[in-house]
Order: sequence, then C-alpha cells, then structure tokens
Amino acid sequence: MATATGISWAAPTETEWLLHSAGLRGDVEAQLRVLAREELYIGAPKADVDARPDLVHWPSYRDPSGWLCKPVLTRGMLPPWHPDWVFHDVSLEWIADFGWRGPNQLLAVNAGTPAQLFLPAAPEHRAMWRRVHEETERPRGARLIALRHGALHGPLAYGLACGAHLATGSGVPWNEVGTVHHGYAGQLAALRSSWNITEPTSFRRQLDILLDARNSPPEPDFVLGVREELRAGLGEPPPAELWRETAAGHAQDIGLGDATVRHVEELVRRIIRYEARFRADGLLEPDGRVTTTVAYDYARAVNLARCGLEARFCTPHEAEQAIVYAGALSKSAHRSWEDFSAGYALGRVLRFDEESYGPFYQQSLDAHRVLTEHEGSPWRNLPWR
Repeated sequence: MATATGISWAAPTETEWLLHSAGLRGDVEAQLRVLAREELYIGAPKADVDARPDLVHWPSYRDPSGWLCKPVLTRGMLPPWHPDWVFHDVSLEWIADFGWRGPNQLLAVNAGTPAQLFLPAAPEHRAMWRRVHEETERPRGARLIALRHGALHGPLAYGLACGAHLATGSGVPWNEVGTVHHGYAGQLAALRSSWNITEPTSFRRQLDILLDARNSPPEPDFVLGVREELRAGLGEPPPAELWRETAAGHAQDIGLGDATVRHVEELVRRIIRYEARFRADGLLEPDGRVTTTVAYDYARAVNLARCGLEARFCTPHEAEQAIVYAGALSKSAHRSWEDFSAGYALGRVLRFDEESYGPFYQQSLDAHRVLTEHEGSPWRNLPWR
C-alpha cells in the first residue's frame, strides 16, 4: 500500500488498512464505523492499574497547535510487550461517554502512523460517535485475524495455530503472543474467576495441567482407547455394543465403581451420537472417527499462555516455550489439522454441551469451518507434518 506521501506501508491488520484507506478518501464516518467494530486500547503503567483496576486514567498530551489529545491505539498498532506497561480495552461508545472537559480536545487514534485519525471531541462530535456505535454491527462468530508482523512460519506459528479455535472465537489474532489478549484488568479478572489463577505459581500449575492433558476428565480417552484396541484386533470398526460392553468390562476390571461404569457405558453412546453429528456437519469425514480428545487441553494451553503473558504471570520467552510445546504435543497425538479439530470439538462438547448442540458445539463448528476453508488460515498454509 502507498501512503499519501508515496511511501509504501504494510498495514498490520485489516483494521489499520481500512482506517488508512478511508482517511485518504476523507471519509470520517467510514473511519468511525471501523473504530466502532473494534476494541481500542489505552496504555497505562501496570502499577497504577494494579492499585486501581476499576479506574481508567487517560492522560492527554498537547500537540504543536495547542490541542489537547487523548491517545488510543488499534490492536495492530500496539507496541511490543513490556512488563510494566499494560492496556485498557475500551469501545468507541465508552470513549464518547468519557468525561471530556474543555474546548480544543481531540481523540488521537494511532497518532504518528499512516493509520492515524484525529477527531474533534466536542459534544456534537461525541453524539455522532455514539450514533455510529449504535448503528454499527459488531463482528460475531468465528473471525480469522492475523498480524502481518506476527508468527507465520515455524514451530511458534504451528503452536499458535493449535490455539486458533479459541483465537477465532474470541476475535483476536491467531498468530500473536504479545502485548494484549483482551485487556489487562479484564484478563486478571477472567483468570481469577475461570481458572483460580491469581499469580505466577497458580498460572504455571494450571498451564502444566493442560500440557499434561489432565484438565479434562479421563473417561473420554479411556473409552476411545478401548475402541482403538478393538479396531486393531478386529481389523475393522467394532460394533457399538461390543465397544460399550468392552469399555464397561475394562472399567470394572480396574476397580472403578458402579456409577463410573454406568458413566462409561453412556459415554460410548454419547460419542457415537456426537460423531454422527460431526460427520453430518463436516467435522469428520464420512468414515472418520475421533481417537483422542487431548487437543482440547493442548489448544487451551496455547490460549492460557497468551492470557498469562498479558497478565504478566510469565515472560514472552516462557509463553512461547509453552506454545511451541503444546504444538509438538498436538502433532504427536493427532494425524492432521482436521483430526486435531475433531478431537478438540469432542473434548469440548463432552464436557459442556450435554448434547444440546448449543454454543459450545456451534462455536467449535464455526471455527473448524473458518480454519479449514479460509485461504488465509494457518491450517491451509502450515503442513501438519
């Protein structure tokens, strides 16, 4: 892309390209629509946010003409990760409702870059921001985003691609380890509520559990392993009743209680029904099957490493090591991206979906379709082996 000065510029994401293009046309409303669809970021010292996570202190700077500017960044323009500098994630609506005071104030978006935008912040302008935000539909469903300067090749990109289900579902770049996953204060709260992670030690403990495939219950892989043993012995897929009876018998032989044995029998039935739905929806080939669900833990390990980095519970090197390791574990456990995806989906729905085929199922299916069909998907550009 050529800028107004004729200098070539490669926009880091589509967002910055759209801002730049609309700016060249002088189309401010188009730029506002871009901003209304995206999270925007306000930088802050980590110590300040740790002291008051509920407070967004948003300092201004004065430009050469004397206007007071409040700076925000789009995701692609965020600086490299720094241990002492974090970001609040905000919306255009939040910015419009912020307590702006005094005349001659500007919202400075990506100042000093080809994707920069300076917006007067008088009440009538902020009313337009609110209107555009209300009228603009935010992206929903699986959304494939990549950073031009993110990992695209090699072991790190491979490991990140193993976390792409969650990245596409969350609307974050699949190939970024760095500065922001969502927003520092919100990330701390999410780790605390969802994982009981509050500091580096508990983060490392949970990450290790995922990398050891010990977060998910063991019964699904137990019954899938029984099917693989029967298949190897018979030279063909075992009948459903033989699989169910053998799995229940093995469970009894190793001393599992009656309730667990009944759970194993029902699990076989549930897997059969889920696999039939997977085949109908394209998650499995017509004769496909799932052999293990460890992909669900490995994919979440990638996601947790990224979240832990934003929370400053690890360093970039530690996060990258965990992501590369998760990729290597995934490669050893599965045969292809499609096989990995089906294993991930089965692990997720067996744990949360209860055969409702609700959001846990639909999100997995949407991500699978995007990642297997989109020409820019890492699954289309990184060979499994």
